[in-house]
Amino acid sequence: MIPVTKTYFPDLEEYNAQLKRIWQNEWLTNRGELVKELEEKIKTQLNIPNITLTTNGTLPIQIALNVLANKGEVITTPFSYVATTSAIVWEHCTPVFVDIHPEYLTIDETKIEAAITPKTTAILATHVFGNPCHVEEIERIAQKHDLKVIYDAAHCYGVRYKGKSLFNYGDVSTCSFHATKIFHTGEGGAFFCKDDALNHKLFYSHNFGHKTATEFQGVGINAKMSELQAAMGLTVLPYMEEIFKGRKKVVDFYNENLDFSKLKKLKIREETTWNYSYYPVIFENEETLLKVQRSLNKNEIYPRRYFYPSLNTLKYTEKIQMENSESVASRILCLPLYNGLTAKETREICKIINDNV
Repeated sequence: MIPVTKTYFPDLEEYNAQLKRIWQNEWLTNRGELVKELEEKIKTQLNIPNITLTTNGTLPIQIALNVLANKGEVITTPFSYVATTSAIVWEHCTPVFVDIHPEYLTIDETKIEAAITPKTTAILATHVFGNPCHVEEIERIAQKHDLKVIYDAAHCYGVRYKGKSLFNYGDVSTCSFHATKIFHTGEGGAFFCKDDALNHKLFYSHNFGHKTATEFQGVGINAKMSELQAAMGLTVLPYMEEIFKGRKKVVDFYNENLDFSKLKKLKIREETTWNYSYYPVIFENEETLLKVQRSLNKNEIYPRRYFYPSLNTLKYTEKIQMENSESVASRILCLPLYNGLTAKETREICKIINDNV
């Protein structure tokens, strides 16, 4: 069987060495030694000012919305994983959708200002498949209208834009370290924030509002990463360059062997160093996609319709047409991509697709 992705499992002895530290420290959670060490190593690797690790990738979005969006209208993309929209609704804000660019698949920055109302408090945009939004234009719009910017950067570990980590953009940037992601802690996530005062507020919000054991600075929830998760992260982190190279090899093979006369691929924004997080292909129509998917499944190859459906069609959102997002969502398929996917397997995938488009 060839799944859409496989978790990267580091050397078991190396992982056990990290677990041994936990047993020696007798400390499982509440920001232990391994969590703090992992934060420092990620800061160094990515050259970022602040990071707070969390137990998953959705909680940092919720915390950022809780702190910044003030239960207002939040301009967002309909083309993302459901967590982006559900976090907005969960935090008693109102999602206001803006359609996507048909090639970059990120929110169309030229349509944002038309969606702003007196109730708008923030923009929550997704760097889709690790492809950056037009961050400069979004920043200009946000400053003009006094809005906060939150980026769902779940797919963006290792992505650089104009020479620096994509996590440096926006008021808050969030990431997922789920087992399916390039860098992972089994389950986990993080938020990144350049402003020290805002970062402090986000930090205490992720730990029940604690200032000390007996003092509280404000309301908060529990989003702390455990030492067990950090142990996995510390074991995976040294292998990131190997992981990127392995995934690039698969991406290069797809680029060279798929028939792009009847397929479209993601256009990566200029001046981006991409991380090869996903390999989406866009078919001419949904019928062709379903035909290809059936053929792949018959051969025990399981791509994923990612992202589907377009989030503006969810029952708990306002029904408003998003032409580009709905069209792309119905025609896009993410192909298998992971370290260890062989040339033979990738060749078979390409042949099945090319024979059926």
